[in-house]
Amino acid sequence: MSFLLTGISSLALCAQQLPPIEPPLPVPGSDAPKTDLNAITVKSTVVVVPTLVAKKDGTVLYGLKPQDFIVEDNGRPQQIRVDEDLDTAPVSVVVAVEQGRMSILQFQKFAHLGALLDLLIGDGRGEAALVTFDSIPHLATDFSADTEPVKRYLANLQPGDGGAAIYDTVGYATQLLAERPSSHRRVLLLVSEERDHGSRHYHADQLIKKIGLSDVLVLSVCYSASRTELIHDSTTQVDAGRAMNLMSPLVMAINAMKKNAARQIAVLSGGEFTRFTREKGFDDDVARLSMHARNRYLLSFQPTDPTPGLHSIRVKLAEDYGAKIVARTSYWAAER
Repeated sequence: MSFLLTGISSLALCAQQLPPIEPPLPVPGSDAPKTDLNAITVKSTVVVVPTLVAKKDGTVLYGLKPQDFIVEDNGRPQQIRVDEDLDTAPVSVVVAVEQGRMSILQFQKFAHLGALLDLLIGDGRGEAALVTFDSIPHLATDFSADTEPVKRYLANLQPGDGGAAIYDTVGYATQLLAERPSSHRRVLLLVSEERDHGSRHYHADQLIKKIGLSDVLVLSVCYSASRTELIHDSTTQVDAGRAMNLMSPLVMAINAMKKNAARQIAVLSGGEFTRFTREKGFDDDVARLSMHARNRYLLSFQPTDPTPGLHSIRVKLAEDYGAKIVARTSYWAAER
């Protein structure tokens, strides 16, 4: 074990000597042209807001109508549409698993992901791809409804270098998902530590913009010595709203990204974040987040004020149903 830790420490020192930031590269492992995410906004001015409504015991509250929701864009109420057909659309999911730095100590847990994927992609109409990453992302298995290749790869996962390029990996995975059918729900399951180490192609503000221009839902499952906990409840949204008067939304998002990249990426997209310590906790967390991902309402609206930049979103219930809401907190309005 001491030899292993020494080797990993040496790799970490090498990762600190990475070359300067470069422009984002085309999708690795693909000959397809790079998708311009600004085109998403040009093609449609509709903002999609995946929204989970869950009671205190974790059960999902079904049957809500547009009049049951209040959605504010930079504090202004919006007219919304609600897709009520939960758990019916096919799901395209990218599983992004860290193999760099100290992640080797978690490989036994990561091996369980293949079996848990079936909960996320559903009845065979969905599809999954596996991306592993250290200082760069690697496309391990391409999209397929068959999860067996993912299972085999994770069962034989090899340690990477001293990097954990979370920004670059999320940007790459978002790119992959942008090219999937528009009828699919797009989900990124990020399994990693909390902070970015060694990304070269994305700064925090670039990644915030990329997430804000997409409809990708990010579920972050992180390893930590801290107790397992879920964040992003309704009180968090209220506190964040009060702080808006003191700091711009973009600056707040950048600061949060530097502190805990995995958590902030999930919050921005409307997803969830959890930490695990034990094997059973890992399995339970992935299963719960998979169920939640398939049971989100899809709220949508056309902004009444499409001013370019990062917009803050707040979703509330018109009545108190004794439930909490998990929804994306922002989107990016591009220049026209």
